[in-house]
Amino acid sequence: MADKVIIMLLNTSLKAPGTLGAPFFQAAVAAAMDLEVEIYFAAETTQLLKQGVAENLYTGKQRTKSVYDFMRDAHEAGVKFYACAGAMEEHELNDDNAIPELDGKRGGGAFIGEAVEDGVVVLTY
Repeated sequence: MADKVIIMLLNTSLKAPGTLGAPFFQAAVAAAMDLEVEIYFAAETTQLLKQGVAENLYTGKQRTKSVYDFMRDAHEAGVKFYACAGAMEEHELNDDNAIPELDGKRGGGAFIGEAVEDGVVVLTY
């Protein structure tokens, strides 16, 4: 049985915010099941880590819960957030404009290193 879940956010789009709640909801559920959970933000998704971006994206027409609300729920449950350093540069994300939930920078090597470990499940969105 796995004891760790790694989520790669790579193919989701900020242009389809209705799809952005599920990865964070599932991460929070996994953390509540006492699994270690990490989310890697790559490409366009690193923008979610910039202050003011996820707060203004909503998962439904009723606009009751923002993507940032889902992100905070996951982080409060113990999920760690890591950004690709190259994507941070591409999208002008830095320590000064990042949300406080950003736990650090990790690249592709760190992701692959974690993904091939025993007891790890990888989900991609």
